[in-house]
Amino acid sequence: MIGKFATASALTLLALTVLWGAPGFAQTAPAGQTPAAPAATTPVPQAQAPAQQPSTGQEPAEEESSSRRKARPHDYKNWSYNVGFGANVNSGTTKTFVRGGGLVGTAGVARNANKYLGLRADFIFANLPLRDSTLQTAQAGSATSYVLGLTLDPVINVPVTSKYGGYVLFGPAFYHRAGSLSSDTTVPGSVCASFWVWWGTCSNSSLPLSGRFLDASQNQFGYNFGGGVTRKMPSGVEIYAEYRFAHGSHNGITTDFRPITIGVRW
Repeated sequence: MIGKFATASALTLLALTVLWGAPGFAQTAPAGQTPAAPAATTPVPQAQAPAQQPSTGQEPAEEESSSRRKARPHDYKNWSYNVGFGANVNSGTTKTFVRGGGLVGTAGVARNANKYLGLRADFIFANLPLRDSTLQTAQAGSATSYVLGLTLDPVINVPVTSKYGGYVLFGPAFYHRAGSLSSDTTVPGSVCASFWVWWGTCSNSSLPLSGRFLDASQNQFGYNFGGGVTRKMPSGVEIYAEYRFAHGSHNGITTDFRPITIGVRW
């Protein structure tokens, strides 16, 4: 009887132990799963990081393309230079006393605003050889005569093809005309012929009594205009042919000449 009671008590105690141990067991099972919870939340920051990379990757591309636009070179030269040689054709009163064909030399520099517009300054030398009939009128054996010019012209460039182009120019000018007669037998105080008026040494319709009428020197202001055609060479240097009309005047005395030049500009 006592043995049965002890056996029943032991079974009852074992059952209670199992019942009380079950909640503890249930609680230890999730504890074993707790390491998995951080593993599930850990990729969240990693998934956000790649989402931000495209925006940062676009900024250098935009900066690079803008820098390329700024660094693109323009299709013209800021400064260009020209040198030319040729012959002179006269006009007006100058043609009456000067024969054509005198040597002409020019040199210039241009500041370009773009490939169409620029501002060009030129120095011009033009020989003005007197006619034989003029030397006879002046009773001179020989003579030297020339004009120096400074021009400042807006220039308009007209590209036609990749190799050929043209340009026109016009603007104010300053001219200095000078000359000298040799072996002259003209009598001082004589009435001035038309040549002496153009020569610039006539005073009150007669030649100075001092005899200082053999050397001429006068300054004149005027204008010039003209144009030319260009041909670009493989080296980038351009060959040009140019025609101009130049006019200067002072106290009714004029100088007119038309230089025709062939040269290079770069």
